[in-house]
Amino acid sequence: MPAYLLVTDMSLKFLVLAIWLILSFIFGLQAQTPPNANQIKENLVHFGDLIDVDVVGSFEYDWRGTLNPEGFLDGMDKIANPVYGLCRSEGDLAAAISKEYGSILRNPVVVVRILDRSNRAVAFLYGAVKSPQRFQIRRRVLLNELLILSGGITDMSSGEIRIFRPQSLNCDQKNLTAGSVEKATQEVSIRIPDLLAGSEGANPAILSGDIVTVVKAAPVFLTGGVNVPKQISLRVETTLSRAIAMGGGVSKEGLEDKIHIFRRDGKVSKVVEANLEKIRAKEAEDPVLQAYDVVEVEQKRRGTRKLTPFSEPKTASNDLLSKLPLRIVD
Repeated sequence: MPAYLLVTDMSLKFLVLAIWLILSFIFGLQAQTPPNANQIKENLVHFGDLIDVDVVGSFEYDWRGTLNPEGFLDGMDKIANPVYGLCRSEGDLAAAISKEYGSILRNPVVVVRILDRSNRAVAFLYGAVKSPQRFQIRRRVLLNELLILSGGITDMSSGEIRIFRPQSLNCDQKNLTAGSVEKATQEVSIRIPDLLAGSEGANPAILSGDIVTVVKAAPVFLTGGVNVPKQISLRVETTLSRAIAMGGGVSKEGLEDKIHIFRRDGKVSKVVEANLEKIRAKEAEDPVLQAYDVVEVEQKRRGTRKLTPFSEPKTASNDLLSKLPLRIVD
């Protein structure tokens, strides 16, 4: 055999072998990689889904509807026993319905499809983010993606994120049994530094019905004779002198020896007097500010404020959450 034919033949064999190895490697990995559990959960039946049941070859036994509050197919009255549908796959649900129809039909073939997922419970993201929103989740989505979609975290954050998860609004339950919808809830706290560092468990999947709160740091309000009156977030222990420095210092009209800290202690209001000149000279203690303190630097020719300027903490109500803009994640 000529040498060039021998080389060509060997090259072809090596090429075929290489292709075979590559394909074996790829398909081997695919065979060993389990399907994404969270992705499967999104394909299960949830509250609010519109479900279509088609009995092949029959119109009389077809059905279309939703789940009742207990998780059963609502109004499917042609079978003796109610069929539980919450968090079941289309195939699993079809098999259960076929079994029930088996008592009145001969070898029924049932096809189940989820026609509409748009009425599932939405997830909420609010707090110290630029654009608080509601999310209709139709695929697997992680916490960091929703934070990006909401414009990111603002500088008012305390450094903590809380996730409140009602169990019955998603398919994350491990022990959900027919007829007993789990009412328990989960609450998870995540540190933003852990999320940014990619720590394990700090970037969970967000599910239907989750309420995600980027916790705001307690505020202190700086008013009066300062260069930059502003709200300051108490992420760390903050003294009076530090707060005034964060406000650009005392203005030309401000009186350093007449500073008033308006504070509410329970239901009692009080005023703490301070003198910045003495604090700098180490002749007086530099008071540590508390949440919702209002610091006022008195100004020349304006006198002392007689009314106490208090700002009450505000929490998000269900009404406010329901008015957030809705975004679909699919």
